Amino acid sequence: MALLDDVITYLEMREPPTTPRIPAPLAKLALMRAENCTVSFYRYLYETVGTPWLWYQRRLFTDAALAAELAKPTTEIFVLYVGGLPAGYFELDAARPQETELCYFGLIPEFIGRGLGPFLLRAAIDRAWSRPIKRLWVHTRTFDHPKALGHYQRAGFVVYARQELRFEDPRARGILPRTLTHPLLPPLDEA
Repeated sequence: MALLDDVITYLEMREPPTTPRIPAPLAKLALMRAENCTVSFYRYLYETVGTPWLWYQRRLFTDAALAAELAKPTTEIFVLYVGGLPAGYFELDAARPQETELCYFGLIPEFIGRGLGPFLLRAAIDRAWSRPIKRLWVHTRTFDHPKALGHYQRAGFVVYARQELRFEDPRARGILPRTLTHPLLPPLDEA
């Protein structure tokens, strides 16, 4: 069994940022809430954004379980479009009283490196703080984009906990492609 070591870093923000909003880095941008998000569109976003970073947990959901998650009134999904194409998304969960979790956040690989990340992150933060909350939190993992932790900290999040864990390589389990490469992973056959 191929096991991977991981560290989850938890970050929080206890008040909205006071820095100016980040202007749109490109023309022809649109940020839209995916109302009544379909399972197929959500899977497209999750898998396209997350596969390079070993996101696999939501792949384990049945369509019915995922549809139930998406239908919760406390779940919000916003999609960033560039020139009419989906470029990234964020998902907020406001189920806990007076707090919101930034559950998922990321860009489609072809849109990384265009200055869209800080813009989209600030949009997620602003949306979360548009409610009467006292805490916004997020977590990032070892296998997320190498700049993720720094982006969260520059946006105003502060680390409050870290957790080490070991999990079975999702490539070995057939959840992610066996050929998937990542800078921190050995090829599957060597694991």
